[in-house]
Amino acid sequence: MGHHLFWIEGIGEIKFERSGKAKRINISVRPFKGVRVAVPYRVSYDKAKTFANSKKKWIQKNMSKMKEMERNYKFLSLNFNDVDQQEAGKILAQKLEKWAKKHSFTYHRLFIRNQKTRWGSCSPKNNISLNMKLALLPERLMDYVILHELVHTRVKNHGLKFYIEMDSLISNRKSLDKELKGYSLGLL
Repeated sequence: MGHHLFWIEGIGEIKFERSGKAKRINISVRPFKGVRVAVPYRVSYDKAKTFANSKKKWIQKNMSKMKEMERNYKFLSLNFNDVDQQEAGKILAQKLEKWAKKHSFTYHRLFIRNQKTRWGSCSPKNNISLNMKLALLPERLMDYVILHELVHTRVKNHGLKFYIEMDSLISNRKSLDKELKGYSLGLL
């Protein structure tokens, strides 16, 4: 698969890549991967460059979000080793209790774990596991993960019913989910 690097004024060098999958010109901005423009085989690079230029404001906005995500990764990878499991457990247990009471959720037991890939989980018996590293995240994301697991005490899958319940508790679920992905455990 061929690719070219082109300079776009106000953005810098970005990668334009031929894609058999792309049905139209598609721009993505990802942490540590930068900006990529997927170009369908039937579209010329000149046309793709013109398109990228027309989306300059969008690219710049997303590049600044991406830079913030990269800073978050670096901050967390530096600090994750210093998390005190007991201290984190105390913070998370209080938050879980607060949200469970507020919205009348019941759970069986809470486990604080040091997982590599998950922020939280809920077992079929309604035992909730929370990652101790959650305690380092901004409060809104801590609350978001905790509410996500509490909703799983009532709805065991990620079907429509689950998201309807989540949306009744959190107005900006999608943006929080996106922000949480910026703190991906997989990269730490």
